[in-house]
Amino acid sequence: MVAARLALLILVLALCGPVAAVTPIGAPQWRSLSVAQREVLAPLSDDWNGMEEAHRQKWIGIADRYPRLTPEEQARIRARMRDWATLRPDQREHARDQYRALRNIPSDRRESLQEQWQRYRSIPPEERQLKSGPRAPRPLQRPPARGTQE
Repeated sequence: MVAARLALLILVLALCGPVAAVTPIGAPQWRSLSVAQREVLAPLSDDWNGMEEAHRQKWIGIADRYPRLTPEEQARIRARMRDWATLRPDQREHARDQYRALRNIPSDRRESLQEQWQRYRSIPPEERQLKSGPRAPRPLQRPPARGTQE
């Protein structure tokens, strides 16, 4: 009798174990999101089910706040989400590392960096290249082959 109960318990746990591991409780799968959330998060649809729970929860929070944002903020969110969706996993991790590093900078230093960034962004793109320092050398052009004319 005890052996039969133990075998039944093992069978139930074996059947339930993989389901719990595949579907975390706090991070819904793509198909479980509301229509409004899926519309906002559409650029992330291909990667959604493979994301970590914490990242999914962050994006769900953004999607839930999205209707209350101004049109400018909504456009910025859409553009950043499209950019994020195109990054490779190593590029995403690098971006997260940079964000963590910036978050740990003292607030007065962070404000100074923001001011510098705004000044840089106000420079026309053509001048940015000149102010950013030396550029990579251009590749040498090959001389024309003998017997050909330019």
